[in-house]
Amino acid sequence: MTHLSVNINKIATIRNARGGNVPDVTKAALDCERFGAQGITVHPRPDERHIRYSDVRDIRPRLKTEFNMEGNPIESFIALAFEVHPDQVTLVPDAHDAITSNAGWDTVRHQAYLKEICARFKAEGIRTSIFIDPDPAMAEGAARCGCDRVELYTENFARKYAVGEGEEGVAPYAATAKKALECGLAVNAGHDLSLDNLAFFLDHVPGIAEVSIGHALISEALYLGLEETIRRYRLIVDKAR
Repeated sequence: MTHLSVNINKIATIRNARGGNVPDVTKAALDCERFGAQGITVHPRPDERHIRYSDVRDIRPRLKTEFNMEGNPIESFIALAFEVHPDQVTLVPDAHDAITSNAGWDTVRHQAYLKEICARFKAEGIRTSIFIDPDPAMAEGAARCGCDRVELYTENFARKYAVGEGEEGVAPYAATAKKALECGLAVNAGHDLSLDNLAFFLDHVPGIAEVSIGHALISEALYLGLEETIRRYRLIVDKAR
């Protein structure tokens, strides 16, 4: 069963560009739930250029669906997670000045560090997912870190799909998902998935528990409206069950 989690960072980006509280990020999160999203994802960065720590504190107690908080597990991120207690944290190795996430963890090289971080979150009862590139070795390494899930970084798939190389682009994801499942991990996916490529991805990659989609979904909503866009995504993920 695949669930749709909507990343609302881009809504916060629009708000922050003008100041004030338009659009209202908390209202947008609740609207996404009302329109059919099965989870909400936020990625607070230290410079708070989109989602702010105060947004996380405001949104968390109001949600009825799953709350996924992703980011680099620096101490301020960990403290915020321990404070609001999301259902899931997704560990992403992005630099503080990264425009967007652009690589997964090397779960072999950073295994000791990730094992320690996962243990801290699991001690708090928070499900932990590690963001990885499509490489079966990274899935095996993640399992040794003690996480519950991996999230496949899907930008390369999306880029290849856009130029007609979907079969080639999706193959390493299918192999990595298979290895993760064999290791007892659940599998999430995210980054550049869209209404155009999501069905193909889910048809070819086994066992995807959750897709986290933000930039494409919010961009598509400019033309289709937020409610209709989420409805169309739900049709795709529901068909993949």
